[in-house]
Amino acid sequence: MGRAPSHHGILILSSLAEDDRHGYAIKKDVERRTAGEVVLGSTSLYRLLGQLLDDKLIAELPSAASDDPRRRYYRITPPGRRALAAELGRLERVLIAARSAARRTT
Repeated sequence: MGRAPSHHGILILSSLAEDDRHGYAIKKDVERRTAGEVVLGSTSLYRLLGQLLDDKLIAELPSAASDDPRRRYYRITPPGRRALAAELGRLERVLIAARSAARRTT
């Protein structure tokens, strides 16, 4: 993996850690997870999916025969799960440090 996933990339990986999804389902799941605070536009979503594919953190799956052939499904890969866990751990440490500093300044 060349770079740590962005915050939006982390949300996409979190969505795919739960289930395989197509692009629109990922977009809606991210909105649901963030109570509407993060709304990914199509350009941003597919740029991020491209980066995650390039970094081998997700894989594209073949469409089911009964599904719309234009719909592309994605699955998190084992390296994607490791990257997600590592970044969540890093973010937890940052949050703990920030909360500690905030308590000292009040």
